[in-house]
Amino acid sequence: MAELSMNDHKRPFKDYAARHFKWTCSDDGRVATITLDRPEKKNPLTFDSYAELRNLFRDLNYASDVRTVVIEGAGGNFCSGGDVFEIIEPLTRMSMPELLDFTRMTGDLVKAMRRAPQPIVCAIDGICAGAGAMLALAADFRIGTPEAKTAYLFTRVGLAGADMGACGLLPRMIGQGRATELLMTGRAMSAEEGLAWGFFSALHASGELSGKAHALARNLADGPWFAHTVTKTMLNQEWAMGIEEMIESEAQAQAICMMTGDFRRAFEAFAAKQKPKFEGN
Repeated sequence: MAELSMNDHKRPFKDYAARHFKWTCSDDGRVATITLDRPEKKNPLTFDSYAELRNLFRDLNYASDVRTVVIEGAGGNFCSGGDVFEIIEPLTRMSMPELLDFTRMTGDLVKAMRRAPQPIVCAIDGICAGAGAMLALAADFRIGTPEAKTAYLFTRVGLAGADMGACGLLPRMIGQGRATELLMTGRAMSAEEGLAWGFFSALHASGELSGKAHALARNLADGPWFAHTVTKTMLNQEWAMGIEEMIESEAQAQAICMMTGDFRRAFEAFAAKQKPKFEGN
C-alpha cells in the first residue's frame, strides 16, 4: 500500500465554480475574492448563498493555494442581510425544527469563517446590515468607506440581537456598552464610529476600497502564512483561557513556528540585509 502524504488531502481552489456569488483568484491563487453580486437588492443573502458560503469556508481548510480571502459587495453596497422575500417571508411559515435548522446553519457560516486558516478581509461600502454585518464581524479585518453604515437590525424585524454570535463577538470588538446599544436599537453605526471603536482598521474612498483590501490581502498572503494561521487560531482559542493557559499555549505555538523554514529564512534575509521571501512552511 502506498504511503499517504499529509498533503494528499490538499487541493487547489483557484478554479472553484461558485454558484451564488462571484469567486475570483489572483494569478498565483493566493488571494481569493468573494463578491456578493446582487447589486439591485444591495447584495442580500439567500438560503443557497448562506449554505454555499458555509461549505466553501469549511472546505478552504484543504486549500493548497488560497492564503487570504477578500469579501466585497457589488454596486456600492456590501450586503443588506437576508433577502426579505427569499428568506424572511419563508421563515414565517416554518416549524420550530425547521427554524432551528436555519439558525444553526447561519451560525455555522460564522464558525466556518473563524475556523478557516486564511485571514479574511471584508471591504465594506454602503449598506452592511443584518447577516451582512455578521459576515463583517466574523472576518479578521474590516476596512470601509466613509459611506459605510453597519447595522445589526435584527430587532427591527422583531428578533433578538442574539444572532449568529453577535452577542459574543460584537462586545469583544467594540465594548459591551456600545454593542448593547447597537444590538437593542438596531441603529446604524457610522463609518466614523466604526473606525473610532476599532470595528474598522481604516477608511478609504469608495474608488480605492477594493484596491486597498486586495493590497492588505496580498501582503498577508506573501507573509509568513503558516504563522498567520497560528495567530488566527490562538486569537480564537484564547477567549476561553485564563492567563496561565494563554501563556503556555502561546509558548507552544511560538515554538512550533520557530521550527518552520519561514523563521529560518527571515533570519537569513535579515543577516544578508535582504527582504525575506516567505513560503508558508
